Amino acid sequence: MSGILHADRAHRAFRFSTRPPAEVLAPYVAHYWIIHWDLRGKPAHEQHVLPYPAVNLTFLPGRCRVTGVPRGRFTEVLTGTGRVFGVRFRPTGFRPFLGAPVATITDRVLRVDEVFGTGLDPDAVLAADDAGAAALLDGFLGGRAPARPDPAALTVEAIAARAAADSTVTRVDQLVAAFGIGARSMQRLFADHVGVGPKWVIRRYRLHEAAAAAAAHGGGLDVGALATRLGYADQAHLTRDFTAVVGEPPARYARAQPGAAPPPG
Repeated sequence: MSGILHADRAHRAFRFSTRPPAEVLAPYVAHYWIIHWDLRGKPAHEQHVLPYPAVNLTFLPGRCRVTGVPRGRFTEVLTGTGRVFGVRFRPTGFRPFLGAPVATITDRVLRVDEVFGTGLDPDAVLAADDAGAAALLDGFLGGRAPARPDPAALTVEAIAARAAADSTVTRVDQLVAAFGIGARSMQRLFADHVGVGPKWVIRRYRLHEAAAAAAAHGGGLDVGALATRLGYADQAHLTRDFTAVVGEPPARYARAQPGAAPPPG
């Protein structure tokens, strides 16, 4: 569930791990994530990531920041040696800390102090080991988290969870019928709590499934059948969406996987 593209190449370049947050943060934080790399004497590694509908808080020397939901692909270039310590919030989890509609920071990057003031010391997080950084953020974020999530946020979180878990969800009207919330109201709720609309959320989760299917099937991927399963009108629409975000068509992505067999026929 990391969104890391071409995972085989990535795992040769860096080590990725996650840690759970403190219990008080469970309604707001999905997990802490950590990347360690040592590329001394090796070429730089360009890593592409297919983001989720979630805000991230990241700590890297000289670049500690809050990243709103990015609607495109995220790319990071790793050189030398280092670590990134990150906080991935749940889809609705950042709204209480931002104190404003999450749509106001979509596709934006803010300095940590722009959101949290001087109360959070990025240097202390950077200086700590992984366990220590997690403990610092447990304390800081836990002290600012509401005792109970907003009921509206819980509803939106449940809708997003359904979109994530149920691959048959391909249209907003399916969520409208399941939750009894009008499409316009749902759009407003998602803009406020997630930062992007429900249609975008559905499409992004289905693109994650498309990337996973391409990685699993390699050169044997049937793009047309995949497009039908994920609710696309045809193969061309899936290919267009996939290419726009991943950077290459699904068939090419599949063929680049390790041990990919040639396409049938």
